[in-house]
Amino acid sequence: MTEKRRTPGGEALTDLVLAVFRLNGRLLTAGDRLVADLGLTSARWQVLGSIALSPNLQPVAWLARNMGLNRQGVQRIVNEMREDGLVELRPNPHHRRAHLVALTNRGEEAFAAASRLQAPWVNALAKGISAEELAKTRGLLSTLCERLDQELGKSRDDD
Repeated sequence: MTEKRRTPGGEALTDLVLAVFRLNGRLLTAGDRLVADLGLTSARWQVLGSIALSPNLQPVAWLARNMGLNRQGVQRIVNEMREDGLVELRPNPHHRRAHLVALTNRGEEAFAAASRLQAPWVNALAKGISAEELAKTRGLLSTLCERLDQELGKSRDDD
């Protein structure tokens, strides 16, 4: 069996992937600290944001897909947030069992409070990095997500 070696691009991407993994861990820890006093975690905040920023109400499977997470994990978080009064389930005219997830007033208030905390934090984190550099990096990450979605055969109907 011949040993496969990475190309220079493959090596650079491997380094980037490892850096993204480290960044993800740090973002989750920082997010947990930032919203802890609101009774939130990074995971709950992420789901609240996905609901709040979506132009339409969506079922759990669609929220999970849009966040790049598995449906079961998002379902668990939605169930917990429903018990805490942050979200509610509404009938879905297109599917009897896949209810639509909506923020309650309490959920809207929690997301707004988290957003107020996030603004100064993210502004400080971005200090000294140009908006153009950040946009270019976001574009690269989006391209990698699209390629992974193609490789994984992702579609809107997978979940």
